[in-house]
Amino acid sequence: MNTQDFCFILKQNSHLLREGCFGLEKENVRVNQDGTLALTPHPAVFGDKGKHPYITTDFSESQVEMITPPLPSVGEALGFMETLHDVVTENIGDELLWPQSLPPVLKENQEIPIAHYSGEFKDKEYYRQKLAGTYGKERQLISGIHFNFSFSEKLMDVLLKSGVCGSSMEEVRETVYFRVVRNFLKYRWLFIWLYGESPLAEETLNVISLKTGEKQPMKCGVSLSLRTSPLGYRNREEFFIDYSSLEAYNMSIDKLIRENRIDGPHELYLPVRIKFLEKDNGSPSYIEVRIVDLDPFTKSGVCASAIYFSHLLLVYSLLKEENGSLTEEELQRATCNQDMASCYGRDEKKELKCCSTTVQQKATSILEDMERILSEYGVLDNETYRQEMQHNLYLVQNPEKRIGMVLYENINRVGFVPFHLEKARQYREASISGGYRFHGLEDMEMSTQLLLKAAILKGVGFEILDRKENFIRLFDGKKEEYVMQATKTSLDSYVSVLMMENKVVTKKVLERAGISVPGGYEYTSPEAGMADYRMYAGKPVVIKPKSTNFGLGITILKHNYDETDFKAALQIAFEHDNTVLIEKFIPGREFRIFIINDEVVGILHRVPANVTGDGVLNIGQLIDRKNEDPLRGKGYRTPLEKIRKGREEEMFLKQQGMDFNTVPKEGEVVYLRENSNISTGGDSIDFTDDIDDSYKAIAVEAAKALNVKITGLDMMIQDIHAPATPDNYAIIEMNFNPAIHIHCYPFKGKNRHLNHKMIRALGF
Repeated sequence: MNTQDFCFILKQNSHLLREGCFGLEKENVRVNQDGTLALTPHPAVFGDKGKHPYITTDFSESQVEMITPPLPSVGEALGFMETLHDVVTENIGDELLWPQSLPPVLKENQEIPIAHYSGEFKDKEYYRQKLAGTYGKERQLISGIHFNFSFSEKLMDVLLKSGVCGSSMEEVRETVYFRVVRNFLKYRWLFIWLYGESPLAEETLNVISLKTGEKQPMKCGVSLSLRTSPLGYRNREEFFIDYSSLEAYNMSIDKLIRENRIDGPHELYLPVRIKFLEKDNGSPSYIEVRIVDLDPFTKSGVCASAIYFSHLLLVYSLLKEENGSLTEEELQRATCNQDMASCYGRDEKKELKCCSTTVQQKATSILEDMERILSEYGVLDNETYRQEMQHNLYLVQNPEKRIGMVLYENINRVGFVPFHLEKARQYREASISGGYRFHGLEDMEMSTQLLLKAAILKGVGFEILDRKENFIRLFDGKKEEYVMQATKTSLDSYVSVLMMENKVVTKKVLERAGISVPGGYEYTSPEAGMADYRMYAGKPVVIKPKSTNFGLGITILKHNYDETDFKAALQIAFEHDNTVLIEKFIPGREFRIFIINDEVVGILHRVPANVTGDGVLNIGQLIDRKNEDPLRGKGYRTPLEKIRKGREEEMFLKQQGMDFNTVPKEGEVVYLRENSNISTGGDSIDFTDDIDDSYKAIAVEAAKALNVKITGLDMMIQDIHAPATPDNYAIIEMNFNPAIHIHCYPFKGKNRHLNHKMIRALGF
């Protein structure tokens, strides 16, 4: 290969160097509240561990493994992994996820259950039994992170068309990935020196020596990463793998298998591995970086800076000139440097095997070269990557600030078990309290985020087709479903959706079915509505658009309104539709009843937007203070919506003789709206178990009347404990796109898990 031409092509297409597919794999040991190993089976809620694409086990039944799919950015991979961490935490009861790569408290003769498999996956269990005999269960319980990366197909196509790497895509992949691995192996010590995070083990931990076969304490020099040290996750012996070409690589591995030194490529516990997918015809598909420790300072256990640096180091390894081979002597030297970084990484004055210079001096030299080359190729034009590069330069000049050094100080101060146990408890609380988020997809509607989280738990794959429209595809090996905004699905026909959208049609269909609805009339112009003002004057009325959602354009006039208010309400409604309804106001409390497949699965009472006075702040200021609650946001991306200060709120306050400058008395509750939609700042209270069953039966009949499978209908009920009669309730609306998040995270009451019920309703 002509290196000059190769670099020229890369420089011409430098915008592609940051692109690619990014994935993460992570293991965590499950522990009890006292930090001892949890001996319970892999939770049944996760299904078949042999088939689940996201959540399985590693070596031990007590060791959860989480796997992201390939994603288009580091940020999305980090977000997906944090979401996986939350999903697992939410479904392991009182158990905790141990946040350290090195095992928790292991009692003398501790039982360490090997992961159990059955049927077609039984060989996985047999393989683990062999590993236990060879390496010891304690060593196999060491956990960590694998970072998977492939360059973009666009970059591969550019290189193929240029001809600098060969005439086939297989040759291009071989050239690129073997070049990267050869360089990365040389520089891997630097990653460990910067981001090693397993400096100390629990003092009673012993592992089998790979040299003598005897157990020995897991202690090593002034260690920074025991996991990547000779005491950590290594093969029993060092192997020479020839990385000069794909053919030489395969021959090296075949030789090890023939000599019974390994069972197969999967038993090569190398710091970085080349991975192959069937679709790529035997050529390299991606690179797996295996030297990333769990980060006890991060809830997900994945240090973002470590992953960004790993990516930068991989790109640098592609751009850095090299001779196309890696001799056995060079490999041995690289391994010695890894051992130095892992065993003596807290001593920045330690010398490397590659040169007579200190670690800190060599690290500075490499990082400065990285910055120069990556800047030259435009990789650091991205602000995130530029800042990460600066962060690493800062660390090398201030080695005491490295995360492993900070961790060492904390463990020494607090103790190995107390420090990590407290972190595990904090992270459990954070996962549960913030469980409504899908990290990295916070710009999507919350109902969609929750549906995707339910898909993860069930092991259902998904693809985001249109992020802004919240349009997704769900799939497994048997079927696929398309879903928009969490509840628009193939279960309902288009005409059923149109009927629910049209409030006039909804009322007429329900009336024919003998279901109570508010009386009223429809108008096609503000003038027509105003002409009937005297007919409504003094009576409580609701003025709303014919077709609307989320409570938009609705005004309720109960008392103390005049012709000006009536006209303003009409104008607001006509801003949302060409036809407006003026209906009789139905007394009672409003309830949202959610139906899936002819079953009531959740009922909420929605309290209109309100504030409580303190005798000091005015209403506008009280709204601002209530809106500071992190559970309140905008655009249906949080469990509750911020309270607005718009015309509707202003009009409703006027009816009460108040405005935004009014200072309510201490304890006085002031309502900002009559309608109780969560989308306009209302509070949600679960009433699923409290309402008389007769209202639930009516709700189901209403859904059947419109032939809908998924709907959220709004019903006014005067007395929830009295059986329904034609005069004590009315259905005021049926929604074709009801939010599920308000039933999952109500202001008060139980989580009804509608996201999981939606996944089941879709047939997964």
